[in-house]
Amino acid sequence: MRAINLIKSEKDLPILYEKKEDCCGCTACYAICPKDAISMKTDEEGFVYPVINESKCVRCYMCLKVCVFKKVQQDE
Repeated sequence: MRAINLIKSEKDLPILYEKKEDCCGCTACYAICPKDAISMKTDEEGFVYPVINESKCVRCYMCLKVCVFKKVQQDE
């Protein structure tokens, strides 16, 4: 178990968005996560945003790879 924790600490936790405007709430990241480390939370305005459970996340970055908004930002 300790080796797993050391591996996790070597990679940064994915940042799905820094501002709410950078997320459309499509749930693609939630759907692709192989460890169910992402949950969708509703904000005060009724929009849903992903929240990563750091203890479940294995830092595979599939969530970032599937994110439409991240792809658009890279293409600009």
